[in-house]
Amino acid sequence: MVSDRVEGYAAAFLEVARAEGLLPRVEQELFGLSHTLETNDELRRTLTDASIPPERRQSIVEDLLGSRFLPLTASLVSFVVSTGRARDLPAIIEKLVERSAAEREHALAEVRSAIPLTDDQKERLAKALSENLGQQVEVRVVVDPEVMGGLVARVGDIVIDGTVRHRLDQLKEAI
Repeated sequence: MVSDRVEGYAAAFLEVARAEGLLPRVEQELFGLSHTLETNDELRRTLTDASIPPERRQSIVEDLLGSRFLPLTASLVSFVVSTGRARDLPAIIEKLVERSAAEREHALAEVRSAIPLTDDQKERLAKALSENLGQQVEVRVVVDPEVMGGLVARVGDIVIDGTVRHRLDQLKEAI
């Protein structure tokens, strides 16, 4: 269950990014940051450690995001970290991305791949998922080295596993 606090932050982030005319880019940057937080235990611990002064945690965010992200994205993340809500950041980002896609009447597909996908591959994948699910689908790719090959796509509660590992497991069961 998503808390009211997470909902509130997501709604505020969405409105600020939209008002600045930067929603697509902020959304993409936050999505990438969420994956980084998911996979980097040290960074996650540092940003959520209450014994580290908020100013120091904000400085870490600014150093990490400053040159690679829009100033707006860095400011939004810094704000959440400074209020001691860094633990909520992945949920806030997930809710923001979901809300943004829903406003466009699209479903959101989180696709995990061992390698980055080209724009053409993303478009073909979005088209195939849209046709199979009967609704427009936006694809967000997470590069995940745990995926040996192929893709795993999650759209809401639906998981489509086309990974090499999954196919090998199916083959093992068949034998």
